[in-house]
Amino acid sequence: MTEDQLYLVIGEDGFTRLIAAFYRRVPGDDILGPMYPAEDLAGAEERLRDFLIGRFGGPQRYIEQRGHPRLRKRHAPYAIDERARDRWLSLMTAALDEVQLPAEARPLLDAFFAHTADFMRNRPG
Repeated sequence: MTEDQLYLVIGEDGFTRLIAAFYRRVPGDDILGPMYPAEDLAGAEERLRDFLIGRFGGPQRYIEQRGHPRLRKRHAPYAIDERARDRWLSLMTAALDEVQLPAEARPLLDAFFAHTADFMRNRPG
């Protein structure tokens, strides 16, 4: 399976469940919680879900609504150091464990999330 086929395996429901599971963990987290304004938590959830759906072969809603992702630029205001990266990855891994997507999807998602979390680092340490 290739990354652009992942949407066919997971579908809208799978990505929705995954991202909901992730964002249920965020507000109470001491590192990530402060980075997510409570009044925009639903918006952040929608943006990440739509980004991932488009990235993995589904409808391109994110790009249609927001243009190119420019992930590093959009996240520049937030101090993303090694601890924040590790915590984001930990919460996403817990979400993946919870929703139990098809087994063939997991290696691709694990690799993508690990790479992207590291790419988003913008502070030392």
